[in-house]
Amino acid sequence: MPKITFIDLDGQQHVTDVAIGLSVMEGAIANGVPGILAICGGSCACSTCHAYVDDAWAGVVGAPNEIEDATLELANDRKPLSRLTCQIVVTPELDGLVIHVAKND
Repeated sequence: MPKITFIDLDGQQHVTDVAIGLSVMEGAIANGVPGILAICGGSCACSTCHAYVDDAWAGVVGAPNEIEDATLELANDRKPLSRLTCQIVVTPELDGLVIHVAKND
């Protein structure tokens, strides 16, 4: 199972195992990562699973599609590496991924 490290707003690291095929958001929820609220349940209809992909992983994770990009307009403090974690599907290539949780309130 790929390991994904979430860094919360307090700088605390949460190293998680997330099954291939799940979304990064589902992994965060299953592992109790603070700050990933996921109010819409992963349907790309809100921005409460907003996070920042670590610079080193930008090329591997890729950019948001048009629907995600439009939904990110709702996010607090959007940045160039902002993503909705519900839209990132875990693959073997994401083993070691680092995600910085955004302020989602």
